[in-house]
Amino acid sequence: MANILTLSLNPALDLAISLPRLALGQVNRTDATHLVAAGKGVNVARVLAALGHQVRVSGFLGADNDGPFLRAFEAMGVSDDFLRVAGETRINAKVAEHDGRVTDINGPGVEIDATAFAALLERLDALAGDPAQRPDAVLIGGSLPPGVAAEDLAALVVRLRGHGLPVWVDTSGAALRATIGAGPTAVKPNELELADWAGRALDTPSERLTAALRLHATGVEEALISAGAEGVLWVSRRGTWLATPPRVAVASTVGAGDTLVAGMLHGVLEGHEPQQALGFATALSAESVRHVGVGNVHAEDLSSLQQQTRVRRLDDVDSGGALA
Repeated sequence: MANILTLSLNPALDLAISLPRLALGQVNRTDATHLVAAGKGVNVARVLAALGHQVRVSGFLGADNDGPFLRAFEAMGVSDDFLRVAGETRINAKVAEHDGRVTDINGPGVEIDATAFAALLERLDALAGDPAQRPDAVLIGGSLPPGVAAEDLAALVVRLRGHGLPVWVDTSGAALRATIGAGPTAVKPNELELADWAGRALDTPSERLTAALRLHATGVEEALISAGAEGVLWVSRRGTWLATPPRVAVASTVGAGDTLVAGMLHGVLEGHEPQQALGFATALSAESVRHVGVGNVHAEDLSSLQQQTRVRRLDDVDSGGALA
């Protein structure tokens, strides 16, 4: 198993709310509420640790309310390398309705000044230069906090790539656009984020494929596009692949994308065949939408979900074997 570092520059405490239907301007009664330590990097770490990898989590946490994160990291079995900054980590509300609609209400996050960002860079340089702690891959996930610009994220990617580290990025908007120009190993936009990058609507599978191929042509080695029930598109040197997930009852889509990128990073690092890697990641992502939270790698029917996941190749280029 691999040694993986996940970076969450703007993590959050996610208040997940489940209810039949959100009625604006009225009193709503929930089925359930859960407050969990989250953020894309933390969610990805949760899945990777459950898969048996050695995971270190880093980024910025507000010193005033890091208790839930401390408990979560201990339960996950990951190494805590977050920098604490003054203030509180934001709380995001995620309202999931029974029909699958999810409403996100996200806070801006703690202000990060130049001194704090420089301290993070120094710590990352030290990790990359220490053979005992050097990660096999880095995953950067989520939005940027106040004080950190898209250009800062791009510079961070360039710095990590300069250390020879594979860098996977899951973000959106200006941060995604800046990152793509910085030469990451992989990016994972959803279909709307891909359209935003492409500068036009992508209403058909063929339009998404064209945009994904264009994204790969920029130098992104692993272009991974998630499109919900329509499937997962993967363009890499191993060819162009499409996975169609099994039909499942959707309870919440929160965490599905994080589960997908974790599953794919797992498959790539473990050297799995393309069809196996994409099929597993897609099935695990489908498992995650059946409940609040990320995919359960120990779900009793995960093997069945994999069998129901259709993976096919969209080009006729030799796949070149395993992902190693």
